[in-house]
Amino acid sequence: MPLLGCGMPDTPGPDEAKADGIERASYAVPGAATRVSYLRAGDPGDRRVILVHGTPGSADGWARFLARPPAGVELVAIDRPGFGATTPSNAVPSLAAQAAAIAPLLVEHDGRWPILVGHSLGAPVAAQVALDNPGRVGGLVLLAGSFDPALEHVYAVQRMGEWPGIRSALPRSLRNANVELMALKPQLEALAPRLARLRCRVAVVHGTEDRQVPYANVAFLRTRLAAARLTVRSLKGVNHFLPWNSQEIVEETIASLLAEEPGRC
Repeated sequence: MPLLGCGMPDTPGPDEAKADGIERASYAVPGAATRVSYLRAGDPGDRRVILVHGTPGSADGWARFLARPPAGVELVAIDRPGFGATTPSNAVPSLAAQAAAIAPLLVEHDGRWPILVGHSLGAPVAAQVALDNPGRVGGLVLLAGSFDPALEHVYAVQRMGEWPGIRSALPRSLRNANVELMALKPQLEALAPRLARLRCRVAVVHGTEDRQVPYANVAFLRTRLAAARLTVRSLKGVNHFLPWNSQEIVEETIASLLAEEPGRC
């Protein structure tokens, strides 16, 4: 049943690479009943790049990136609260709570703060992290991000997904994704006016044929991120699944931020 507002999940199906052999660890979030599980690759003494999945999803979705971390970089991919091996078992629809779960990973190395890469719903989470932790994020890569509240809709089938008989039959990832998407519009309404505070390097990548998160989000970001050092890369004819169908472009975008002089959001 297409319970998600856009009709499809944010990650491919069973052909997606698994993260076998990649180091997994976890940490407790101060002041919250959350323990975040994450995958990491690269040198832990190097500058950190934090990868944030959409909904549903997990750190495994970044497995192909983690399999070949660039030199001089530590890649960290989290299971967001409510997904994968991260607690709690229920959904955490608050962008602020999602951001607070990532904050312990914001560690400086040689004057350079982490870059956050967010895909789909992970993109507003990444922006929330930067806004809630000023001076502790070195840049943002926003992939097919949901930002414009006017483009968010709750459909009847989503409300059906909350009926007890249907909800209990759904896997945890779909139950929690449905809750996140149904609550997303007011979360984005609260985030929108704060985006003007971002003055760091922000790279937006979006496919023109994205049917899950409309390409019109790009125009919204151009207006809201007027104070940021913004670059936009529009991928003609490309759909929503950028970490899988456009991995080289995503890696090039991350590398472009890493190559610049250290900045802070």
